Amino acid sequence: MKRLISLAVSSLILAVIYWKIDFPALIQVFQNCHRLWMALSLGMVVPLTALTSWRLQQLAPAGTGLGFGEANRLILAASTLNMVLPSKMGDIAKAYFMRERGQLSGALSLSLVVFEKACDMLSLLLWCAFGLVLYPQKDWLFWIMTGSVAFGLAAGLLLLSSRRFAQLFFATGSRLAPKKFRVKLDSLSFSWYSTHQYFWRDRAHLAKIAGTSVLIWFGHLLQIWFFILALNAWTPFLANLALSPLAILAGLLPLTFAGVGTRDAALILFYQPYFNASTGAALGLLCTSRYLIPAIAGLPFLGQYLAAVRSFRKP
Repeated sequence: MKRLISLAVSSLILAVIYWKIDFPALIQVFQNCHRLWMALSLGMVVPLTALTSWRLQQLAPAGTGLGFGEANRLILAASTLNMVLPSKMGDIAKAYFMRERGQLSGALSLSLVVFEKACDMLSLLLWCAFGLVLYPQKDWLFWIMTGSVAFGLAAGLLLLSSRRFAQLFFATGSRLAPKKFRVKLDSLSFSWYSTHQYFWRDRAHLAKIAGTSVLIWFGHLLQIWFFILALNAWTPFLANLALSPLAILAGLLPLTFAGVGTRDAALILFYQPYFNASTGAALGLLCTSRYLIPAIAGLPFLGQYLAAVRSFRKP
């Protein structure tokens, strides 16, 4: 039911966007696009997915038998599930895949996925904060967003680096959260402690994973800038480092289907100093393709993991 509501919200937002903009101009934007830049930008999905798969392989302890091919299939299958399961639960299901195939224990596999997603979020916030600090056209709204992003980055780093802060955070959250969320929060806190204990044992390995995550997200933001070039538009790269993460964060709000709608509206709003709404809407479609292409590529591998998904969805 929640998925149907989010799909309806996405459809409504897109209907408003396409009603407001000049739809023939949107078609014209794609007809006049730069073919080489379009192929290059869409093709970046392949190395970015490969680098993400390599990071997952490096995250797994030695001797678990998680090869690059298996890690790549897990990443693609999780991308497919993220399109149909709420709140990025495809990534959580990835932990159950690894447990079901005997590669990792349940607690460790969940800890691994939690750490992977934490690295992704912190890397995105890092680039966003860097871009926002250097962004020249800051009004009161951008100052609020800059402060919010900096606060989120600092809080995330403290959660990852300080066990005492993490204990305080989860204890406070457990007291304030509604009763139905407390069990999930307690489970997350246990996984977080396991994550902290496991990954801080080897700081050199931790630094390699963190550096890889920062590089992966630089690649994602570079891909969005390449999309802009493919549409024969222009935005300074440093401005793109500030604006594209804000649009991605808007797409993570649990309101729409896979971020469709909120992400598109954010792109049109934030990039309006550089190009018109039709080009912004075209950029929104290309940004959706970043999630759709891996999801389609993951369909052939999904069948072997469905048993794990059914186990995951049982109480």
